[in-house]
Amino acid sequence: MSEATDTVKMDKLKARASYVGAAVNVTQTLIKIGFGILGQSAALIADGIHSLSDLLSDLLVIIAVRLGSREADHDHPYGHRRFETIATVILGISLIGIGGGIAWSVMERMGNPEHLPVPNEISLAVAAVSILINEWLYHYTKRIAKTTRSKLLLANAWHQRSDALTSVVVLFGIGAVMLGYPLADAIAAIVVALMVAKIGLTLVVGSIKELVDTSLPPAVVTEIRSSIMAIDGVEGIHLLRSRHMGEDALIDAHIVVDPRITVSEGHMIGDIVRDDLIKRFDDVMDVLVHVDPEDDEGLFEDSKPLTRADVQSLLDEYMVEVKTAIEDFRIHYLDGQIEVEVILPFALAEDSIKRTYLTKQCKLIRTRIKKIDNVFLFFKL
Repeated sequence: MSEATDTVKMDKLKARASYVGAAVNVTQTLIKIGFGILGQSAALIADGIHSLSDLLSDLLVIIAVRLGSREADHDHPYGHRRFETIATVILGISLIGIGGGIAWSVMERMGNPEHLPVPNEISLAVAAVSILINEWLYHYTKRIAKTTRSKLLLANAWHQRSDALTSVVVLFGIGAVMLGYPLADAIAAIVVALMVAKIGLTLVVGSIKELVDTSLPPAVVTEIRSSIMAIDGVEGIHLLRSRHMGEDALIDAHIVVDPRITVSEGHMIGDIVRDDLIKRFDDVMDVLVHVDPEDDEGLFEDSKPLTRADVQSLLDEYMVEVKTAIEDFRIHYLDGQIEVEVILPFALAEDSIKRTYLTKQCKLIRTRIKKIDNVFLFFKL
């Protein structure tokens, strides 16, 4: 119940951050474009269009959060978190496009100095206020992104900071022209454009890695492995896989336990491993634990192992004289072969003829059936 409540709370935080960002960007778009027209500043108008792109990204985040927060269903048994990952890719590509657009615009202006923005005090003031607003919005969104561990919100935060950086270019450009350095804003704009494009590229690469199920960082995997090995009853790990699902991580672990313990005890150890990892690591949402009696990777590759039905048939064949007395048998699959434990009434142990017969038949089974390493007899009181 508490996990479900936390999930709902985090989704509400993400939605609130997106709605706040959308409201701020609506206001900025209207103010920048309006004052850009009044102040005859092409740079401020372009900055207003950039804010409009931020508004569109906010709408994208709102839609992605709503889709990603839906519960797992038959078609999406692991949930819908990767809708947010796809949206992060789109946002990253948009940042690359914005960076490229800024660089292209600057290069054009460098070739045509007459197109540089005309100094205007109103435009300068609006650009300065925009920087402060977007920087506040960046930190606000980034804080919630860290709280909710949302890569999508973090991407949107950087998108908002790119708007602040663009406003810095506008501010610097207008100020530089007023001071008599018409190309200074172009140089700064190119630097900012490269920064914005790099942020976008980092987001795209990171999200694509998630979409192709790239493992968690090696340091985290090592820590997870150490945590599993510290659990009582775990004797080894021969396979450990990990991947991201949105802000969450999924773990597949094959643990080795004592081959002589019961199935229920092995299952209990697996449950402890799962619960411990989910509790210890905030990002871990689910753990699939496979319990093995040994490192069985590569065993039984050349041939199919004997099944319980196969062993039953062999016991009926080789112990025909006592088959009706066999109360049960257990099978251990070890080292590519099997051991069979046959449970019989104690009365048979007191019958020397039957005991001799059983000893002979057990040896015969080991000799003729290459897949059976040994047969043990247990006499039950």
